[in-house]
Amino acid sequence: MFSGIVEEAAKVVAVEQDKGNVHITMECSFVDELKIDQSVAHNGVCLTVVKKTDKTYTVTAIQETLERSNLGNLKPGSWVNLERSMLMNGRLDGHIVQGHVDQTAVCTEVVEEDGSWRYTFQYPFNKEAAQKGYVTVEKGSVCVNGVSLTVCNSQLDSFQVAIIPYTYEHTNFCQIEKGTVVNIEFDIVGKYISKMMLFK
Repeated sequence: MFSGIVEEAAKVVAVEQDKGNVHITMECSFVDELKIDQSVAHNGVCLTVVKKTDKTYTVTAIQETLERSNLGNLKPGSWVNLERSMLMNGRLDGHIVQGHVDQTAVCTEVVEEDGSWRYTFQYPFNKEAAQKGYVTVEKGSVCVNGVSLTVCNSQLDSFQVAIIPYTYEHTNFCQIEKGTVVNIEFDIVGKYISKMMLFK
């Protein structure tokens, strides 16, 4: 489980195709604190550390993960938002994030607003998925590339988020532009409520 509070944006140093899987090797400041079999969120996708050296670690993304996320677009030099799993004795500064990305969305607009940035993201609307809670709500939570954010201007197939300078500078939001594909995880609370409504 994660909180959507990114620890750092780190660099991909190698990407290796292995049948239907992709091995992604990362370089980050806390690699010496990681251990094999530990969970780390990469752009919001929970992946397991399978190998590490003094300076790098490697995770594996399987086909199902690649189909639902933007991890298949990564290449050496790409910046990825990283977060280690949440400590249960700490504050929940973001919201409950599972690391199970639901789908991707495309950035359709970035507007600078005198010290902050407003991003618009669009995704294919699917009525059946929406009935299962795969939607945003005004002032609700959404996880974009692993970042816990507040939704504004929620529409059936799009939403906006406002990004403060700290988030812009310390995550890969500084590289998101019109046309960039991002990972989306909708709020798990909304999914449970939608499921329970089926049994009214």
